[in-house]
Amino acid sequence: MGYFMIKNKKIAVFYYSLAILMMVEVVRSSKFDELFEPSWAFDHFIHEGELLKLRLDNSSGAGFQSKSKYMYGKVTVQIKLVEGDSAGTVTAFYMSSEGPTHNEFDFEFLGNTTGEPYVVQTNVFVNGQGNREQRLNLWFDPTKDFHKYSLHWTPRQVVFMVDETPIREHTNLEHRGIPYPKDQAMGVYSSIWNADDWATQGGRVKTDWTHAPFIASYQGFEIDSCECPVPTSLSENIRRCSSGGQRKYWWDEPTMSQLSIHQNHQLRWVRANHLIYDYCTDTARFPTTPAECVHHRHHFSHT
Repeated sequence: MGYFMIKNKKIAVFYYSLAILMMVEVVRSSKFDELFEPSWAFDHFIHEGELLKLRLDNSSGAGFQSKSKYMYGKVTVQIKLVEGDSAGTVTAFYMSSEGPTHNEFDFEFLGNTTGEPYVVQTNVFVNGQGNREQRLNLWFDPTKDFHKYSLHWTPRQVVFMVDETPIREHTNLEHRGIPYPKDQAMGVYSSIWNADDWATQGGRVKTDWTHAPFIASYQGFEIDSCECPVPTSLSENIRRCSSGGQRKYWWDEPTMSQLSIHQNHQLRWVRANHLIYDYCTDTARFPTTPAECVHHRHHFSHT
């Protein structure tokens, strides 16, 4: 990088700090077989070079999981969803810990009849409690090409992103007495399965098996996170994945603590034009507005 030859001390310090950050950044971006493994229905996997396909038919769906668990960072996969009549099917991409008090961040892509838009449902579980669904229609046809879906998790926020555009932000509100998912290592998962009891128009439209097999295609697997060996204690995972001393992780940098102005504008645009359901405004399910909704709405309105 040549920063030792720079006479301006401020510039030298900047490049030195950047070099240290780059050296300790945990980057894991590689082929499917190096990061993931099938978790069920091995015979419903199709490998075509760098391309992976999961198959759903009337005998089974399929799923895969990461070989390691992680704390904080960013995970991304490129998916091309089921083409044509995908009613009744669900393709999921998510992170999750284990046990009855698990944490989880979900992308669920709800299939539809031909010509109707896919619905993307996101959800956040904290200490085993979910029921935080949001649904939106995408601004493109996700069955015609691959698009990037990412989960960005830091000690301060969880951000769901589509092609680097934020579609949902869940901020850390522990100072308000609201639990935040921060101390459980998570695996990375994806699957396709039949959910025609609820997935399409509330279960009114069922899966048409004459259109099977239903194929979800994957490429571009990326994990840029802190790996947590198994078994490892909670305290050790927290120590390992927190910045301190000479070790710095990119997700602990101040610029990562909140969305940029541009990202906030993108999120506003998504919510204004594509959000079709938000649990925060569902008074039938929640006569009393969930506490995080009150504070999230306040936070969002002042960004």
